[in-house]
Amino acid sequence: MKFQGRLFIWLSVFLLVMTAVYGLWSREPAGTTALALSFGLCIMVGYYLAFTARRVDTGAQDNKNADVADDAGELGFFSPHSWQPLSLAFGGALAFLGIVFGWWLMYFSAPIILVGIFGWVFEYYRGENANQ
Repeated sequence: MKFQGRLFIWLSVFLLVMTAVYGLWSREPAGTTALALSFGLCIMVGYYLAFTARRVDTGAQDNKNADVADDAGELGFFSPHSWQPLSLAFGGALAFLGIVFGWWLMYFSAPIILVGIFGWVFEYYRGENANQ
């Protein structure tokens, strides 16, 4: 994770320089804003990865003498039977349609999104998967 953190931090430095050059040269606000937001995203991801790399064990990607097979195995836990992403996708699509057709659609999409988020966060605290 150290390598990925450094990669994103260097990418954010590059994007900051390109934002300044593009903003001064073109005087076009949309592209300058997009580059500035890309800089912000890269610095957040880079900081998170660099911060997390200090707290976890060194991975195979940080070892120069590691083989590809050293990083094999389980990657994490992914919920196999979750319907919550479907409700979030439906609510998000309805929200984006609200931008196109009218903001009144947000009144219908917000509860769907909130129920999806609530269900996704608490799906392992109820039903057959509840911790006892």
